[in-house]
Amino acid sequence: MNLAIKRYTLVVLMFALLGGAYAQDYDQYFTPERLRIDVIFAGDASSQSVYLNSLHREQFWSGSRVTLKDPFNYGEYQYKVITESGREIFSKGFNSLFQEWRTTPQAKQGKRAFECSYWIPFPKERVVVAFFERDKKSGEFREMGRFPVDPADKLISREIQNSYKIDTVLFNGNPENKVDIVFIAEGYTLQEMAKFSKDAKRFAGYLFDIEPYKSRKSDFNIWAVLSDSQDSGTDIPHQGIWKRTAVSSNFYTFEIDRYLTAPNQKIVASAASNSNCDALYVIVNTEKYGGGGIYNFYGLSMSDHKQSAEVFVHEFGHSFAGLGDEYYSSEVAYEEFYNLKVEPWEPNITTMVNFASKWRDMISADVPQPTPNDPAYKNITGLFEGGGYMAKGIFRPYLDCRMKTNSAEGFCPVCSRAINLMIDYYTK
Repeated sequence: MNLAIKRYTLVVLMFALLGGAYAQDYDQYFTPERLRIDVIFAGDASSQSVYLNSLHREQFWSGSRVTLKDPFNYGEYQYKVITESGREIFSKGFNSLFQEWRTTPQAKQGKRAFECSYWIPFPKERVVVAFFERDKKSGEFREMGRFPVDPADKLISREIQNSYKIDTVLFNGNPENKVDIVFIAEGYTLQEMAKFSKDAKRFAGYLFDIEPYKSRKSDFNIWAVLSDSQDSGTDIPHQGIWKRTAVSSNFYTFEIDRYLTAPNQKIVASAASNSNCDALYVIVNTEKYGGGGIYNFYGLSMSDHKQSAEVFVHEFGHSFAGLGDEYYSSEVAYEEFYNLKVEPWEPNITTMVNFASKWRDMISADVPQPTPNDPAYKNITGLFEGGGYMAKGIFRPYLDCRMKTNSAEGFCPVCSRAINLMIDYYTK
């Protein structure tokens, strides 16, 4: 057994032990259904609040029924489900577009509100759902709001929110033991649904052309939501182009030309309300280059650009596996996105504050740390300075990786390990 395999085996063993420690009795606390919690985040650069908007009972809980408490500690936010006796029975970390907006110059000039949605298994008894924000100075979570949930509440909506057809792109078995990806059509008219179906199959092919997804294909189900739009394409505000589309996506997010998002994530979640779902990905019917990926929120990108494969796999790395950006020279809207005195939570970047928690175990003894940004160290796991939108103070594990450039051959060993562990979380 080679060194890399030994290391991954040790990590998987640690994950299994951790999963056992977090395992809960699903049937004791939850039904087979899920509850969608719609909230509103509001605030500015200096403060934020969260407000409950609405609750929706939906058909399928397709997540793990064994590991209910998040073992990763990823994300700028967390939400937890707590029983009346005070026992934590579910948790999950996430990011949001609102959190990104708070790091832009706009957030210093006024307040904004963003609608978001999150899923939990449907509880059998009264619970509290608490939301937490990660403190930028310490890196620790602090509570920002909690809401009581009574499953007997007659005002929990059971309304069927759309009549979109759900196609099966790939089916490998019981959703509770698989990663269920949902592709959502955006900017496809009813007459273009055949094109979307082909695009969804093509995107699935992109994913399984690259490791580690290629070796883990049997761990995935993929569904396609045929959410038709009145107009073809998407909004391009800085060019005066506006379209009536299913999830109201647009380029020019935070005034960055290529940043393509759907600002109201509640609409995206609603589109997937009749499907099994662990990960949301929106395919936008456009040739224009752009995309975005936000952890446990959604990913989205263009359908028809020549680099659609590379961008999709990169953005899905953000939204599914919580991987950070490893580039540091491209235009972004963020200011002081990372505190260099705190270890970032993303598994593939480090400030060296707590490097032992990252990939130090994967670096050979003969590799210098820091590792020179030199072609001599290509395909070697090391400690390369530059990442997370900053040229100094943040380090990445590889000279080049799919989380750094579209020209990279694939994911580095560190990102691959993180992706494999996330797949394990949903399937084991």
